[in-house]
Amino acid sequence: MKAQLIIKKIFDIISSAIGIVILSPLFLIVSILIKLDSPGKVLFIQDRLGKDGKVFKIYKFRTMCDNAINIGNGLFTDETDSRITKIGSFLRKTSIDELPQLFNILKGDMSLVGPRPPVPNFPYKYDEYSDVQKIRFEMLPGITGWAQVVGRNSIDWDERIALDIDYVKNYSFLWDIKIIILTLAKVVKREDIYK
Repeated sequence: MKAQLIIKKIFDIISSAIGIVILSPLFLIVSILIKLDSPGKVLFIQDRLGKDGKVFKIYKFRTMCDNAINIGNGLFTDETDSRITKIGSFLRKTSIDELPQLFNILKGDMSLVGPRPPVPNFPYKYDEYSDVQKIRFEMLPGITGWAQVVGRNSIDWDERIALDIDYVKNYSFLWDIKIIILTLAKVVKREDIYK
């Protein structure tokens, strides 16, 4: 498995670097559209739990009004949420809002594929996860993961955690490739965005 993790790391670095270069014009256009659509910063930066429970800053394109976390339902949202901006709705439906996480990969905080990183206090604080549940934190979190392609937001957190544990215990680089292909298919079909 160690060799496969080395391959995974090399693949992450090369893919994210190439992705940033190729997508840089899109990043510029999206940044301008966000600024024109509503006041506030272009990026949404939030604390997340990463490998071994280490807290890091995740990057996303801002899709909601400024300071949305302190308005309405806080962390929880659906497609009718009035805090979502016009451009934000499009970014969410196409998952373009997740692309700045390519920089998280270059920083070493994330991987292309892995368990999605939760916020530090939801669904649990790190110390509140059981020893078995903490297995999900043995690998770097991903932009996409097994739980995302199986059900994205349509399954509850305990189900997601179980899927993440299965991924970590049975990891293979070929599984990563399968997840990337399934993710692209879901993005194209725009499945399970708010469910």
